[in-house]
Amino acid sequence: RYLDAIGMDEIEQAEKALVGYAIEKLSRIPHITIYGTRDISKKAGILSFNVEDVHPHDVATILDAYGVAIRAGHHCAEPLMRYMAVNATCRASFYFYNTKEDVDQLAEALANTRRWLGYGSE
Repeated sequence: RYLDAIGMDEIEQAEKALVGYAIEKLSRIPHITIYGTRDISKKAGILSFNVEDVHPHDVATILDAYGVAIRAGHHCAEPLMRYMAVNATCRASFYFYNTKEDVDQLAEALANTRRWLGYGSE
């Protein structure tokens, strides 16, 4: 009833708007690789990415220090990871209760991730 009251179409549009905003923000950050289509009409509220030279579990730990929760690992998709030639990925999920400010916080934390690990100011 709760979701029906909001409207599933509204929820879907909110997810797509946030994932589109996240793609836009993360695309501007050096050393970030985004996986999957960038066509938001074909996406759900999930964004998979990696930070160059940083293991996804380390990324998740650093983001946690910023108050940002993501998933890291195989995501029950090891054949896909092998196909993409990556060991693991980071995954951010967005839903109607997330905001652009949440995406901004994710982007800020990711922009600082490599510096945390001694890669300089990049």
